[in-house]
Amino acid sequence: MTLETQLIQKTYYKMFINEHENIEPIQVLGDLFQEEACKDLPELSSIRFAQGEVYFHYKDYEAAIFKWGNIINELEPWAKKNIADAYYRLGLLPTAEDLYCAIASDNLTLNTEVALNLFSLYIERGKLDLALSVIKKTINANPDYPNVTEIARTFFEEQQDWNHAIELAVNETLRTGSLKWFDIVISYVERGLAKNHAPNYFSHAIQVVYSLEKQKFEKLVSALWDSYDNEESYFTWIREMNHLFLNLDISRDENLSELSTLHKEAFFSLIDGRYFIKNLQEYIPDLLTNWLRLADDKNTVLAAAAVLSWNELFPASLSMSIVNEAEKLISVTGTEMDELEECLTLFDAITNWAQANEMGENNRVKWIVEQLVDFDTQHFLITGLSGSGKSTFVNLVLGEDVQDSPTSSIVMFKDSAEEEIIEITDREITSLTGFSEFQERMDRRRNALESIIEFKRPNAFLQDNKVAFIDTPGLKGNYHDSYEVLKNLQLADTVLFALDANAPFTDKERSMLSKIQELAPDIPVHFLLSKTDTIVNEQEAIRVFDETRARIHSYLPDALVFAFSSEYERSQQLKEIQEFIQSIKNTRNIADKRLAKLLFFIRTTIASLMQKRIDVENQLVESVRWNEEMLQKLTGAVNQLKDTETQKTKAVVQSYRAIKETIERDISESVPTMLQECSAFIKEDSNFSKIHLELNDEMNKILEDYLDQTVLPKYYRLLQEWIDGCKEEFDQGQEFLNEIGESFNYMYGEERLNLECDFKVLEDWHRDTDRMTSRFQLEPINILLRRTPSQFLLKSAGKLFSALSQNKAMLFNKYKAFVENEDYEETITAVNQQFFRQFELFERSLERDISLFFKSPLNQLNRSVEEARSGIQTNQGMLTNMNTNPEMFRDPLTLFEVRLRQFEWMTVAGKGMQTIY
Repeated sequence: MTLETQLIQKTYYKMFINEHENIEPIQVLGDLFQEEACKDLPELSSIRFAQGEVYFHYKDYEAAIFKWGNIINELEPWAKKNIADAYYRLGLLPTAEDLYCAIASDNLTLNTEVALNLFSLYIERGKLDLALSVIKKTINANPDYPNVTEIARTFFEEQQDWNHAIELAVNETLRTGSLKWFDIVISYVERGLAKNHAPNYFSHAIQVVYSLEKQKFEKLVSALWDSYDNEESYFTWIREMNHLFLNLDISRDENLSELSTLHKEAFFSLIDGRYFIKNLQEYIPDLLTNWLRLADDKNTVLAAAAVLSWNELFPASLSMSIVNEAEKLISVTGTEMDELEECLTLFDAITNWAQANEMGENNRVKWIVEQLVDFDTQHFLITGLSGSGKSTFVNLVLGEDVQDSPTSSIVMFKDSAEEEIIEITDREITSLTGFSEFQERMDRRRNALESIIEFKRPNAFLQDNKVAFIDTPGLKGNYHDSYEVLKNLQLADTVLFALDANAPFTDKERSMLSKIQELAPDIPVHFLLSKTDTIVNEQEAIRVFDETRARIHSYLPDALVFAFSSEYERSQQLKEIQEFIQSIKNTRNIADKRLAKLLFFIRTTIASLMQKRIDVENQLVESVRWNEEMLQKLTGAVNQLKDTETQKTKAVVQSYRAIKETIERDISESVPTMLQECSAFIKEDSNFSKIHLELNDEMNKILEDYLDQTVLPKYYRLLQEWIDGCKEEFDQGQEFLNEIGESFNYMYGEERLNLECDFKVLEDWHRDTDRMTSRFQLEPINILLRRTPSQFLLKSAGKLFSALSQNKAMLFNKYKAFVENEDYEETITAVNQQFFRQFELFERSLERDISLFFKSPLNQLNRSVEEARSGIQTNQGMLTNMNTNPEMFRDPLTLFEVRLRQFEWMTVAGKGMQTIY
């Protein structure tokens, strides 16, 4: 045991007791101390140091501290460390900490031991930052010290300090080259703990492990790849790995299948339409180069095809050596890849992207793809000029007149356990409720070719022969119409071209046949000769058949011709048709041929989406222009409606006030006369002390009768006439709005605006006027009880002189003259105020009522204005975005084309098949 080990374990004292093992160490050391003390120059420090150790082991820490406190030789630093240990054991942690921190020594072992004890003390005191600092310094100073890295790793893991844990593991990996530390790094990465570290942090470790063990290398890279996937640092990781792999001597012989798969997944992920090409061009070429260098047997062809397809669309981005190697590999290497599944995945990616970017549902091509992957059913497409007997053949096979009129849409007839008829367009799939609705679709002419109808019902012939017939509209000879019919040729495995026996294989039919061969040169064409029963005799029919077949063979030597007629016996014809169908069924390499057709429809889908982008831009431009025009017109309509509302309000309010003024004038003219005539109630024998009260009551009664019996009925009649006049005004306004609404609905192409005014306002007016003019009750007016000077004197005189008979004549004359000569202006004012009081609220609400009348149309127009404005902003924003970032739409489709060309290289070129364009 070395001295340092003894000092660490506090067994230094054993050096003094080797010969006295049977005696207590305390006694042995005591005897030695006494013996040494008797010397002239005693050296007691070593014995004291040993005594301190013994006391420490016996937990007499105070005695140990005393002994160690008197050490003055080379053991003094260790003694100070031991004193701190004793205080630590005593629980005096602050003192122990101070003592540990005060130790200064050049001894690496002592410093490490002090640091480890101080590390434990800091943890116990909760000073984790200081503990972290101490352990990091210790690792840097003495990483080879026993267990120090394990202690650090345990601490980091307990504190879940994964950054320092990973740093430790990586550094130890690089320092020691130990595969154990590689496993620890991999475990951290697999747990997702390395995401916070930059990808280049691990580059050196990856290089080291590559030189040590390839399996560990692949496992570490794979774990890191999965860790950075879907993180912001993913592209940085790809760049780092591209650079790293280019500088490693990697080859396919190393069979790094997991890395090959990761390169494949990364490539497909990068070109799935989420990223712009300008952002990918930095990464893809190197990624493909490395993939081709390390691809396993399962992915070699896939990687080579990816290199060739990328090089086609982006020439010079890859080195010619890599391109040449890819061409060589793809020509000599087989593949076990499920090509159909990969193509369907690509197709789904394209249609999902189209749907996410509002490019339609693409139901039509989805349905076509579903038919192509049904390898158990052969598709026979029946075509020919209009009137050539196609529908007759279909009806003969199906056993009923399903096609009783010329076909306007493409119809596929299939066997099925249950009857089901569906119509498929790009936008939607519609279930037709029965045969009558199917016939309605057949009679349709507009947009008929935009849909495909799938007609499924139980049919023994179709089931036994495992075929489906595709009936098409008759060809008319012009290019556009014929192309719209024939663009679905690739859905067919075989074409049956119908000819009329009365004029078979005409120039027009040969022209159509050339077009078919141009569009689908790989699809075999055979012929149906119809209406043979119309030929005069059997010999003539045979001649026509032979001559027709000969002319056909001069163009298509392998084509077969089958003659039929609706007049022949059906069962016998079905047997002959079955023999004919079986003779021309083309089942050889059907999976490969269907795969080529699938690639064709993927290509046409990409092309149609490119065209849709142009169409969308044109539609947005047109929509902005149309909305701007509508906004201008709608704004004008709103202003016109507001002007109309102002005009109608003015007219209605003025006409009402005219009526009110008429009534006020009548009251002003009639009331004075009625009140003056009340002088007849004054008699010479009247009680002049009370006459003013009696006369005031009589006048109020006369006024009330007048207002209730005369004024109110007249006012009611005038109000009804006024409401009728208002209705005419409102009708004019409604007529104006109806014209506006019709005009806008015509422009909208739908009944969007219903500018109906609220005529309930008139009903409310009728109800209010009926209620307010049903009866009038006058509140008493002080006509003769006012405090005017003349009235005051007259009333006072009446009270003073009424008892003297000689003065009554004078009072009679005075009262009579007063009543007859008074102008009653104040009374007229009071009467008018009372009479019109209940009508004041009605008058004040007229403007609000007229506003309510026009409220609904105005709100609708304002909403339409906002919709037009919003439409302009939205579409203009989309246009701006499309023009500012054309790559947002173009790049995904270009990348889909890269994948398409990759599969074409693998499935078509690799198998010697011709690409279908």
